[in-house]
Amino acid sequence: MGGVLTGFGIIAFVILVGYVAGRLRIGGSTAPFVLNRIAFFVTNPALLFVTLARADLHVVFSTQLVVAAIAAVVCAGVFVVLSRAFFRTPAPETTIGALGSGYVNANNIGLPVAVYVLGSASFVAPVLLLQLIVFAPIALTVLDTTSRGAVSVRSILTQPIRNPMIIASVLGILVDVSGVTLPDAVYRPFELLGGAAVPLVLMAFGMSLVGARPLQAGTGRGPIVAAVVLKSAVMPLVAFVVARFVFGLGGQSLFAAVALAALPTAQNVYNFAARYERGMAVARDVVLLTTIFAVPSLLLIAALLAP
Repeated sequence: MGGVLTGFGIIAFVILVGYVAGRLRIGGSTAPFVLNRIAFFVTNPALLFVTLARADLHVVFSTQLVVAAIAAVVCAGVFVVLSRAFFRTPAPETTIGALGSGYVNANNIGLPVAVYVLGSASFVAPVLLLQLIVFAPIALTVLDTTSRGAVSVRSILTQPIRNPMIIASVLGILVDVSGVTLPDAVYRPFELLGGAAVPLVLMAFGMSLVGARPLQAGTGRGPIVAAVVLKSAVMPLVAFVVARFVFGLGGQSLFAAVALAALPTAQNVYNFAARYERGMAVARDVVLLTTIFAVPSLLLIAALLAP
């Protein structure tokens, strides 16, 4: 438990540094965007490549992947039912709300939690791959066909192979499966770049919190509250029930499954909303609120389940 609290303390401190830097406008107004772009295209892929090239793939592609999929689908499905029955929102806004209810921040927050709390970035790899290869293309297809976005079917289908984190993950897996032993000199540059991944994304997130004001009038508070509750409370609970009572997981495996389900909504959801200019206020507020609530939620999960 002490190690878990230390991990959360490290994460919180770096986020605070990012927030202070944002308040002081260090790096200017575009600093969060620049840091996220560098992390997305350079440092995160490097970290995932090194991690998966040396990982135990039986751990990476285990019941953790199934638990994550079930928890996400259940919460997204519940939001769709609530939206159609009570909120009466159009299909694009319903899609954004469903994503907010089950699409976790496996990158910006998931990687730091996996590294400093769970002990390895390999825990978050299957969730990241599931979302980017399966969930994102489906959501983009729905958004594309129900709104006036200009993204083509070809662009949607080829999105996974154009994502640097997926490419790096696949390459790492291929190295692991092939049994090829690469010299340390090959890994060192990737280790050096990957070491910057967690600080960059946490500082960028801290900067993004400056000036945030959620739940303003006219933003659709009903869907926002529903998505936040589903993501922050229901999804970890579903993951616990499925992991513990369906698959019989315990110890570190159970802790990892529930902790990953408690991650906040991914910032990709806002990116999707902004691309189609639909549900942007809902996406923005859900991302912010679930991130705030993720801190006490993860601490509670650690207190109850951490081995």
